[in-house]
Amino acid sequence: MDLKKVIRDVPDFPKSGIIFKDITPLLKDADAFREVVDQLKQAFEGKGIRKICAIESRGFIFGAALAYAMNLPFVPVRKFGKLPWQKIGQEYALEYGTDTIEMHVDAVEKGEGVLVVDDVLATGGTAEALCKLLEKIGAKVVGLAFLMELDFLKGRNRLSDYHIVSLLKY
Repeated sequence: MDLKKVIRDVPDFPKSGIIFKDITPLLKDADAFREVVDQLKQAFEGKGIRKICAIESRGFIFGAALAYAMNLPFVPVRKFGKLPWQKIGQEYALEYGTDTIEMHVDAVEKGEGVLVVDDVLATGGTAEALCKLLEKIGAKVVGLAFLMELDFLKGRNRLSDYHIVSLLKY
């Protein structure tokens, strides 16, 4: 299946000069959505994954579906201040300033193999922050899974120590 056919380009969103890759047509196509989950599952089966950590918000869509398909626990990783209980965080740089991602302190245990899931690999900053957070608590990042990768932003370069699977490249 050509998954690129179910990704819609939206010019000048969220600002002029950006071509946004809209995944909503893919999500409303049950066969395409199943294909994404099946391909990611196949890429990581038997790799020692014990938990799937996904980055809000669109990463939750693919991460939760993949966790279900692989019969694994799902860990939501959120922006600062969005989780209700005790949390651990990791700050990362943005173009202008910083942001922080967090997860609950009991979400992942030392030594557990974790798969990081998000919808898009762009600059790699958020994914890198999650990898650092997981390693800070002693987890093992088994790999990173993305629906698509924006090659021109070179996010893969900052994540070169990890096994990365991106189903689509732009």
